[in-house]
Amino acid sequence: MKRSDIPSLDDLRAFEAVTRLGSVRAAAVELALTHGAISRRVSKLATDLKLRLLEPEGRGVRPTRDGERLALATSDALKGIATALAEIRSPIAAPPIVLSCERSLAMCWLIPRLSDFQDRHPDIDVHLSTGGGPLDFEKERITLAIRRLDFPLDPDWAVTTLTAEAVGPIMRPDMVVRFEGGDYLALGSRTRPEAWRKWLATRPDVQAPRDIRLYDHHFMMLEAAANGLGVALSPQIIAADDTAKGRLLAPVGFDADGTFYGLIRPKGNDTTEHARSLERWIIKQA
Repeated sequence: MKRSDIPSLDDLRAFEAVTRLGSVRAAAVELALTHGAISRRVSKLATDLKLRLLEPEGRGVRPTRDGERLALATSDALKGIATALAEIRSPIAAPPIVLSCERSLAMCWLIPRLSDFQDRHPDIDVHLSTGGGPLDFEKERITLAIRRLDFPLDPDWAVTTLTAEAVGPIMRPDMVVRFEGGDYLALGSRTRPEAWRKWLATRPDVQAPRDIRLYDHHFMMLEAAANGLGVALSPQIIAADDTAKGRLLAPVGFDADGTFYGLIRPKGNDTTEHARSLERWIIKQA
């Protein structure tokens, strides 16, 4: 179809409004035109197309069979134009950043600090996903990940070291004497079941516990220690807030275990400015 075969858009809009509303007067009100202007446009459209488009119905009008087909097509076209304009005029929302973090690290270290990032960057949407170990960035749609680097790293990953891992026994202040005398339960995590044995082997100055109890996660072990159930062998970063506030003590300090926490992202991916802002903030916090 040649461009000249398509009638005036103004005439089509007037016709569509008349058929949809059932009256010339109602169409005139909707389009802010006079009754006569609407009538002239509809008449001109019928003349140009050489078709009878409307017929009387009571005090109003209704489309003929040809008019109904044209009105439906015109309505669909106008809706498509309106939708396209709305999408063009609306700002394109940046996709959320998906940050994957080990569960205990997220609960004890990241989440208490994340409000600072949100206050600084209210326009950046961060979704937190908890998980540990190896990653599938594409399958899990992860943007960035924080991990303890104790597993093989993919050469296609970019890794920024955040902080060294260090572990040590933490406890309530009233547990210190019992800890020094060996009269305590050692609390550990099932994610690192050999941690107490390995740590004690390097610290002959520390009395061995009566027994070792394992919890599913470090944050559960931490709460158990805070409630006087024993002495937890905790990563320093996970216990940092509790020891800083004096809720828990680390009487013999923390010993580095040779591993590190790292911030990981896939190489080659175009990193958005929002993701770079989050990266810089995480590095500064760590």
